[in-house]
Amino acid sequence: MTINLNKLTNFQDAKAKFAELVKNNAGSEEQASAYSEMMDSLGTDMTDYIKDEVKAQTETVLNARNSDPTITQDEVKFFNELASGDLSHSTKEEVTLPETVITKIFEDIATEHPFLDLIGLQNTGLRLKFLKSDAEGAAVWGKVFGDIQGQLTATFSDDDATQSKLTAFVAIPNDVAEYGAPWVKTFVTTQIEEAFAVAAESAFLTGDGNNKPIGLNRQVQAGVTVTGGVYPEKASAGTITLADTATAKKELGGIVKALSKKENGKPYAAKGKVILVVQPGASIDMESAMTMQNVNGQWVLAYPFGLQVIESVYVPDGKLIAFVPDRYDAYSAGPVAIKQFDQTLALQDGLLFTAKRFFYGKADDDNTAKVYALSVNGSAATDSGSGSTSGK
Repeated sequence: MTINLNKLTNFQDAKAKFAELVKNNAGSEEQASAYSEMMDSLGTDMTDYIKDEVKAQTETVLNARNSDPTITQDEVKFFNELASGDLSHSTKEEVTLPETVITKIFEDIATEHPFLDLIGLQNTGLRLKFLKSDAEGAAVWGKVFGDIQGQLTATFSDDDATQSKLTAFVAIPNDVAEYGAPWVKTFVTTQIEEAFAVAAESAFLTGDGNNKPIGLNRQVQAGVTVTGGVYPEKASAGTITLADTATAKKELGGIVKALSKKENGKPYAAKGKVILVVQPGASIDMESAMTMQNVNGQWVLAYPFGLQVIESVYVPDGKLIAFVPDRYDAYSAGPVAIKQFDQTLALQDGLLFTAKRFFYGKADDDNTAKVYALSVNGSAATDSGSGSTSGK
């Protein structure tokens, strides 16, 4: 049982407004307010959507949906009790969303949000602790009975992950609760999925690291100055114009070459792995520049060097973010804990809950990603002072 989010017009408008504030680096309070309005619109639109769906169904179809085999008995029990405010544990304390539901939420996030799929967002039920290693030193030559402990100590290191807690508000209007556990599950999981996905995508791209993941557009080099928990933004590495075939080849090749070296100077095989993230409109400009007509009259779009272009509304205006997914750690960890929210602003005609989970995001080093000014087909780049990548 799913909801077509494209039909939720108020939510889509509010989502676009939030994205615009993120792209323009608006203040945290302004972003938080827009995020709250977006989630409020999602709840209201979904309530109307479900009412219309239920009205459109006959009683037989509705009963068939309520016996949908995709929802387990444990889930039926959980969501019925959640909607009634009668969970076996007091809802003033945290309860954990069923693991089957958590798995489905993150499967849907990967399906519906291509950027989160490509960046390799991993869902784990555990709090994180990394064992970092340099692959080059993980296998060493030596005498059969030689001492390799020192070599391994230099190769592997523990890294405690600084995770950020993401809290989403989940509203269950009484009208929705009346339609049974399947609809309540759909309502709750859709809210959690969208809240987590929107927050994670914007943070993995542009998060400043202050109680949130460190985005791809942030400096993470050794010795970087972090002020008040905020990592500085990367300077532009050049300008992408795709002015003609020769220029496009040189510029795009320059991106791959720039990412083919780690911060420590060691080579890395980036060809075939690089992702370019741009705004939806900018992707059309790039496709127009890179689409050719063959002798059979067919239009063919082809990017060289195995480059893949993906859209995100959270990319700043006039920018292109190039990165290697294998070199960015993106995790969601811990159970999805739900707790009834009974403070000010709680719903009068329903129940309001908080759903929280921990997220972590950080590049391996500063050469995991590069930010470029984008000026294709005459569109204005935000960094007019940057030179072309052909000079890099």
